[in-house]
Amino acid sequence: MNKLGVHALVWEAGWSHDECARAIAKSAEVGYDFIEAPALDPSLIDPDFTRRQLEKSGIGINFSLGLDFDTDISSGDKEKGKRGKARLEQAIAVCRDCGGEYIGGILHSAFGKYTVPTTAAGVAQSVEILQQVAETAAKSNITLVLEVVNRYETNVLNTAAQGVEMCKRIGKPNVKVHLDVYHMNIEESDISGAILDTGDYLGYFHTGDSHRGYMGSGTIDLAGVFRALVKSGYTGPITFESFSSRVVGQPLEGILGIWRNLWEDGHDLAAHALMYTKAQLKSAQEAERQAKERSRLP
Repeated sequence: MNKLGVHALVWEAGWSHDECARAIAKSAEVGYDFIEAPALDPSLIDPDFTRRQLEKSGIGINFSLGLDFDTDISSGDKEKGKRGKARLEQAIAVCRDCGGEYIGGILHSAFGKYTVPTTAAGVAQSVEILQQVAETAAKSNITLVLEVVNRYETNVLNTAAQGVEMCKRIGKPNVKVHLDVYHMNIEESDISGAILDTGDYLGYFHTGDSHRGYMGSGTIDLAGVFRALVKSGYTGPITFESFSSRVVGQPLEGILGIWRNLWEDGHDLAAHALMYTKAQLKSAQEAERQAKERSRLP
């Protein structure tokens, strides 16, 4: 059974005590199993307060982040690599103290637009550092999920196949691939095929739509996506992610290009996404069941 979550930026732009409390309470009110909190700067998160709010609302938490260019572990620069490793380890400590199980996002490089391709040396540095960070995460039963994003947000992992190859090079059981339909819609020639090919390396999944608004109101074949997830046997977390200029501020607004309001009511958006996801999963499960039985004769 997949646990279903919602990204905190559906509710709030930051993670102050008030924002944390509201985001967690609203996620629980709608009926989500967990909230995904952004940890671009882990030092801004108060783990004790966050954990109390989670216990009060009865839901879990996972985290996501992207390194910046000063902490880019794929840069080939040893000092930046050290700073990036420290940032990732700081995120692990916060995740552990909040009771989280997954840290996703752009953990393998900087989160932003590069002007040159990645290099073999840069990828090797990223692999080496992530091997070390994964060992630290394993001590707290935390899984690192490397997000595959579009070419405007990294020059390292743009396709699911690259994500699988990166995980193979790292070679740690608690390092998996993090796929996101928004990015797959840009980079993959066959989204369903990419999900199936990722197989057991798939550890985390983001739903949404082509414009990052209401699910089903864009151009992505979400029915096909959910059928592929069910067919693959994926039982991990599924998080709904959506951004609107009503909530998102800088620096994410600039990095992601969130220039317009795609929704006004986060509660309505999140409730619709949960209902839509459950319906799609049920439909996909029935399609899979019927496919196995349709050729049977009495």
